[in-house]
Amino acid sequence: MDDQSHQRKATATEMAHIEGIIGRILQIGVAVAAVIMLFGLILLLMNGGNGGYPAGHQPTTINAIIDGTIALKPYAVMMVGMFCLIMTPVLRVVVSIYAFYKEHDTLYVWITSIVLVILCISFVIGHTV
Repeated sequence: MDDQSHQRKATATEMAHIEGIIGRILQIGVAVAAVIMLFGLILLLMNGGNGGYPAGHQPTTINAIIDGTIALKPYAVMMVGMFCLIMTPVLRVVVSIYAFYKEHDTLYVWITSIVLVILCISFVIGHTV
C-alpha cells in the first residue's frame, strides 16, 4: 500500500468519525434542549401557569435569563432550552469547519466560516432589535 492510499484511508476514517460526532452533537443538543424545555414546562404547570414574570413579559437578555433560571422561573428556564436548541446547529457549523479543514478543503472552510459569521451577526442583530 503506497503512502497516498494509506493517507486517503486514514482521512476517510477520520471523516467518518467526525460525521459521527456531528450526528451525535445534533442528537445530544436536541435531547438536552427538550429536557430543559420539559423542566420549564413542569415548573410552569407547578406555578399554575405563572411564568414568573408579569403578563406579556419574558426574559430577553442574557442576564435576565441567567437570573431567572437561577430563581427557577419557568419562562427563563424555557428560554435556556430554546438557546440550547438554537446553539445546536451553530456547534454543527463549527465542527464542520474543522472537518473541512482536516480534509484540506479550503473552499468549504471559507464557505462554512462565512455561514458561521452570518449566524453570529444574526444573533447580534436579533439581540439588539
